[in-house]
Amino acid sequence: MIQTFLLLVAVVIFFRLLTSGLNAAIASHRMLPKKRTAATGEEGSSKQSKRVRPGDSSALAAQQCDLVMGGDGGTAAVPSDVEIDEDLHSRQLAVYGRETMRRLFGANVLVSGLQGLGVEIAKNVILAGVKSVTIHDSGTVELWDLSSQFYFSEADVGKNRAFACVDKLKELNNAVNISVLTTELTEEILSNYQVVVFTDSSLEEGIRFNNFCHNHSPPIAFIKADIRGIFGSVFCDFGPDFTVVDVDGEEPHTGIIASISNDNPAVVCCVDDERLEFQDGDLVLFNEVKGMVELNDGRPRKIKNARPYSFTLEEDTTGYCAYEAGGIVTQVKQPKVLNFKTLEEAIQNPGDFLLSDFSKFDRPPLLHLAFRALDAFCAQEGRFPAPGSGEDAQALIAIAKRLNDSAGDQKLDNIDESILTKFASGSKAVLNPMAAMFGGIVGQEVLKACSGKFHPLFQFFYFDSLESVPSEPLSAEDAAPTGGRYDAQIAVFGRQVQQKLENAKVFVVGAGALGCEFLKNLALMGVACGSGKLTVTDDDVIEKSNLSRQFLFRDWNIGQAKSTVASTAALSINSSLNAEALQNRISQDTENIFDDVFWGGLDVVINALDNVKARLYVDSRAVYFQKPLLESGTLGPKCNTQMVIPHLTENYGASRDPPEKQAPMCTLHSFPHNIDHCLTWARSEFEGLLEKTPSEANAFLSNPQEYKSSARSAGDALSREMLERIVECLVMERCHTFEDCIVWARKRFEDYFVNRVKQLTYTFPEDSTTSSGARFWSAPKRFPRALQFSSTDPSHLSFVASAAILRAETYGIPRPVWVLDPKQLGEVVDKINLPEFKPKQGVKIVTDEKATNLTASSLDDAAVIDQLISTLDDGTKSLPTGFRLVPIQFEKDDDTNYHMELIAALANMRARNYEIPEVDKLKAKFIAGKIIPAIATTTALATGLVCLELYKVFQDKGVEDYRNTFANLALPLFSMAEPVPPKSFKHGELAWSIWDRWVIQGDLTLTELLEWFQAKGLTAYSISCGQSLLYNSLFPRHKERLGRKVSELAKEVAKLDIPPNRKHFDVIVACEDDEGEDWDVPLVSICFR
Repeated sequence: MIQTFLLLVAVVIFFRLLTSGLNAAIASHRMLPKKRTAATGEEGSSKQSKRVRPGDSSALAAQQCDLVMGGDGGTAAVPSDVEIDEDLHSRQLAVYGRETMRRLFGANVLVSGLQGLGVEIAKNVILAGVKSVTIHDSGTVELWDLSSQFYFSEADVGKNRAFACVDKLKELNNAVNISVLTTELTEEILSNYQVVVFTDSSLEEGIRFNNFCHNHSPPIAFIKADIRGIFGSVFCDFGPDFTVVDVDGEEPHTGIIASISNDNPAVVCCVDDERLEFQDGDLVLFNEVKGMVELNDGRPRKIKNARPYSFTLEEDTTGYCAYEAGGIVTQVKQPKVLNFKTLEEAIQNPGDFLLSDFSKFDRPPLLHLAFRALDAFCAQEGRFPAPGSGEDAQALIAIAKRLNDSAGDQKLDNIDESILTKFASGSKAVLNPMAAMFGGIVGQEVLKACSGKFHPLFQFFYFDSLESVPSEPLSAEDAAPTGGRYDAQIAVFGRQVQQKLENAKVFVVGAGALGCEFLKNLALMGVACGSGKLTVTDDDVIEKSNLSRQFLFRDWNIGQAKSTVASTAALSINSSLNAEALQNRISQDTENIFDDVFWGGLDVVINALDNVKARLYVDSRAVYFQKPLLESGTLGPKCNTQMVIPHLTENYGASRDPPEKQAPMCTLHSFPHNIDHCLTWARSEFEGLLEKTPSEANAFLSNPQEYKSSARSAGDALSREMLERIVECLVMERCHTFEDCIVWARKRFEDYFVNRVKQLTYTFPEDSTTSSGARFWSAPKRFPRALQFSSTDPSHLSFVASAAILRAETYGIPRPVWVLDPKQLGEVVDKINLPEFKPKQGVKIVTDEKATNLTASSLDDAAVIDQLISTLDDGTKSLPTGFRLVPIQFEKDDDTNYHMELIAALANMRARNYEIPEVDKLKAKFIAGKIIPAIATTTALATGLVCLELYKVFQDKGVEDYRNTFANLALPLFSMAEPVPPKSFKHGELAWSIWDRWVIQGDLTLTELLEWFQAKGLTAYSISCGQSLLYNSLFPRHKERLGRKVSELAKEVAKLDIPPNRKHFDVIVACEDDEGEDWDVPLVSICFR
């Protein structure tokens, strides 16, 4: 009773801790597949919304980490001179940053056991880019292994496991040294590595090697991982004193100071631009504070009473100077030291287990016991329990009971024998979804051990997916091997489920990182490998940056279609796979390809997309045709999965993220206060100068009369502004030579970073006040200073060079070699004379944060437009016949095109105007290019979780068996929950949800359709088709349509084009009941043919 009571208390306490500390994570659970935020920080994976200046503690922690990460019998220094291939690792750099990547490049890793789990771990670690990976296995390939090992084939049976897959592992990353060991491991061998992973070892062997690793100087990180059927375990020991440099990977939180009191303790208030994310006890740094300069000493200070926009400083400021203005406060991230226990100690006193499912709070202690009992069974019998064998299951249960009786304080009150029976039956099987999931988890733990980045798993993690297996225990006959590659899966799920998988018709939407992992998983599971079919579509081609995580692609595939290469690679994993690769974007435009027959023939849809629009479209199709949709998404170390099951769960589009906060236009153009603002402005200017303006100029040149007529008809400020730009590039500043482009670039520099700033500060001097008497230049506004161009400043020359090169490209002007020589370029630029700028009176600068357009209208817009058109007519007469400009579309991943050079230069010069810290080109790429942080480990985890749910789809499981998951490998955190059921409606005897569609047979008239609803107790007052209104009771003229067929009205009014093979069309009906209450009724399909 006492133990039960304590357990209940622990549940309540843990739940409160989790809910209070992880609100943001829960919100992200709904957000992740929808909103993709660009990462910016060198050591972070979240969007940099404000400037960050890490404290000195980060550097100290990094030094401590370098000592801990040592290997080869001594301290291993971080190789600072290692060159990082930023094209290849850009998405990974957005998660880890350069410093972590350099630590990874110096790490040597051993992976022992090359069945499904071992190869998944090795794959993920190799893709991450460590220095070396040694794969160890003394066993030989069995046909059984082909259920989960994607680098084995039937031809490899009988070969050594490590040698059978080493060549394919080498293809993943040429920069990683990969070697093979097949002999027995010794302590001397282990001493050559910083991290060792065991995936197929006994407990006795694990204890022996772990003791050596734990006591080695420096300690060797030790990981033991096992998957047995749908059960898995991980144990981590990174040594007695392991330093975590960055516990969560998030950017340090910041705030813009509004006031600081002279009190004890002092109260600090920040502007309400964005909520503070500080917590009591945090350390913070102050900088740029004016007045109370004592706080700018670089010393971390502890805070308390953290509120959304204020906090208390544990410091007496009564004797300090009075606060005047400005200031940034930045959280100082603290390193954390973990004291790991050895496996020998932890097996007896495991401490707290990492939970994954609140409905299984008591499961980890039972699985801890089960894995010990299995180890003892294997040691005693020399084999695993036979699938479906009741005798072997009882023998394992008896061992578990003996171990439990001698467990002392760790003794369990109850042992669920049904769980142990299923555990025993499938214990020999290594299933692909489990291998993918645990390969992601363990792979990330390896990288944590190598780098100190993210919080390690401390120390045991147990997981099961019992909901995936058949409800009734398998008979020995149903679980018996067939002598084929799916025997391991059959041992857990039986032959019937396996047959359903092989005959399944599956649609995978997307063949990128998620898509590659899904295709690999499905091929290994045998999905669509019988009479079924797998269709995969993706309209994208392979780029170099894909290769660090989309593991089915190689460098020789760059430029080829993703879907074709991925499906071909999946076919090499399982030659029985029936796959069709398409290169079509999934949208309304391709409904002639993905038509009713296609959707109607599917069994399940798996999304592997990276944008909200496509996800919502696929979701609408899945709902319409009532098909299960398995959804997932990743963001750096975070991922989530959502199961969309007809009539059981809500659909993906049932809930929406709030719109992402956008900076006001006036902030971007005149009052930036962080680098994000500068980069957003830079991207906008890039597109305006080099893409939109040339495109508009070409539109004018293609049809001058139509363009002029349209501009005159509009007669507004936007038309005037666009004509001014066209006049500028075709007449006033048209470039004939590259020297002209240099002059143009130099003028742009003067306009952007000198003249505009002088005008702004002339209009609003530093001592300006608002109408209420407040300081105009108060936080978050920053008073700007005009730059003075210097040809000796590399940043200034970088702007001129990149702007001139791209300007020349739009005119088709060749680029001379000398433009890349700073000395020669500087000499040319210094010869350019520019007129002195004088600010003007009465210039209107928009300060309204709600303004959506910065181009002011005027009464003479029409006259100006006429003058501009006249200038164009005269100036374009000399243009060569057929002259066109070359619009430039922004491409972030080509480092030879000078796009990011220009955007980084634009942003940094603007940042320099406002004394905002500048960024390098890589960080600029993350923000301006909206790069999605991505790593292979998270992708593997997400797809493994989804494929565990796929088993349930083919067993018609209830909603209580499905699981949606949010996971964050950085913490680590795993949160699984039953999906939310769909919102239901009931009127009289009618009941429906979003999954329902009312189908009416016959080519009805409008009156007959209204009568159909009337018979249900509903009055249909509005009927629409597409965007057109077919009927509304408020419009008298619509009564003339009552006798007409609805199909005729749809064709005539809505211009509906119904393909010959489609027998129905859809209408949306608005209804009310007898009391006048509106009802959201399902979509109505009229089968008129």
